[in-house]
Amino acid sequence: MTEITSDKFHHNARAGRNQRTLLIVALVVAGMVGLSFASVPLYRLFCQVTGFGGTTQVAETLPTHIATDLPPVAVRFDANVSPKLHWEFVPVSAPVSLQPGEQTTIMYRATNTGSAPSTGTATFNVTPQKAGPYFMKIECFCFTEQTLQPGESMDMPVSFFVDSEIGTDTNTMDVDEIVLSYTFFEART
Repeated sequence: MTEITSDKFHHNARAGRNQRTLLIVALVVAGMVGLSFASVPLYRLFCQVTGFGGTTQVAETLPTHIATDLPPVAVRFDANVSPKLHWEFVPVSAPVSLQPGEQTTIMYRATNTGSAPSTGTATFNVTPQKAGPYFMKIECFCFTEQTLQPGESMDMPVSFFVDSEIGTDTNTMDVDEIVLSYTFFEART
């Protein structure tokens, strides 16, 4: 009888360890699934805070002074559209040259070439990527979704400045040209 009780004890102990292992594995899998869903918003937040990947910043305040002692920075504009969105999208403004700290407003134009109303959302970045933390947007069409009726065109402003701190960062002292790039995608409904 002792042998049977001993076997039962080992069987119960093994079953308990298996259940704990199963619970731990299930928690790890659930955590990984949760992190995978959170990864895109967390990455977007990380890029917005750090300027990683050329992500521009939203200006909390207007520039306080123009750094006339620093060389000007040329800014060119790029426009792209996802094939799923039946829009034409182009920069209207010519490239600009501005002193760090100098604010300017430029225009892009979007036209719905489709036969139905459509809504687009724009992603953005700058190159070189290291300029991202210093490219400060004040106003931008990219902050909200844009809806266009068939055949409708809309001029969309972007107000920005290049922070004068770009000239004091040893990593960005060589930046003399920045490309501001937007890509419009069909907005999820």
